[in-house]
Amino acid sequence: MGNTCRYVVNALGKGGETYYTYCKDKHELRKWIHNNREKLILDELIITDKNQSLFTKLFGLKKLF
Repeated sequence: MGNTCRYVVNALGKGGETYYTYCKDKHELRKWIHNNREKLILDELIITDKNQSLFTKLFGLKKLF
């Protein structure tokens, strides 16, 4: 059975915490961000799409939000 998670979230918290989590779809990703918005520094939020094509990885944006 393969890994079904699409988005990898790496974030920095206001108290110096580091958050690293996986989300299976965009709805779950937005829900996680909404639930943890008060604890996160949104400028330090890095979201990686594991299903991104090679072309967009090379020439695309690093952040989705």
